[in-house]
Amino acid sequence: MTNRYVYGVMTDEPIEFETDAVGGETQVYTISHRRLSAVVSDIDTTDPEETDEDAQRHDDVLREIMDRDGGRTIVPMQFGMAFESDRALKNVLRGARPAFRRAINDIEGRIELGLKVVREEDADVDADAIEEAVADTLEPIAAQSVPNDLFSDRLVLNRSYLVECDEREAFDDAVAELEETYDDLIFRYTGPFAPYSFVDVKIGAQR
Repeated sequence: MTNRYVYGVMTDEPIEFETDAVGGETQVYTISHRRLSAVVSDIDTTDPEETDEDAQRHDDVLREIMDRDGGRTIVPMQFGMAFESDRALKNVLRGARPAFRRAINDIEGRIELGLKVVREEDADVDADAIEEAVADTLEPIAAQSVPNDLFSDRLVLNRSYLVECDEREAFDDAVAELEETYDDLIFRYTGPFAPYSFVDVKIGAQR
């Protein structure tokens, strides 16, 4: 039996293209219910193993969709969401339709960017002052931001930002300005990503 591996959900026109997909597949396409379309590829399991290679393929497919036709909006699913039939997937699209519509409205025309600020080893810095300066510089440009774990004692700040595509250049320039201001800090600026940090649609895979 062939199952459906889901990358995300969108409301744009259905798509189909060839790429390196999860599980060694090469074809990505959509399964639609009313105005929602799930972006999927075939897979031979409903419990895929999250290898580094497949995790990268998952993200790459989302990026490719976001870059198509001048920019598409997609609600990203976490790795591993697979369904045993089109019917099971359409049932989920039906049941979670209001949540998907809200999420799409929240992220339409926006991307996720990440910033980690790391202090040099043995450097003595005022973390509160740095956090305030970063907030004063970046928050007026970003639509939203959320904190992430400070998983190292050298991490001064770790945040994800939801930024309008039209504001990307201004945000880039603001981060560069901060880098020039703080010589004793390392700025790790990443993205763009599908906006995982700003959607909260919970669905269960069918196993």
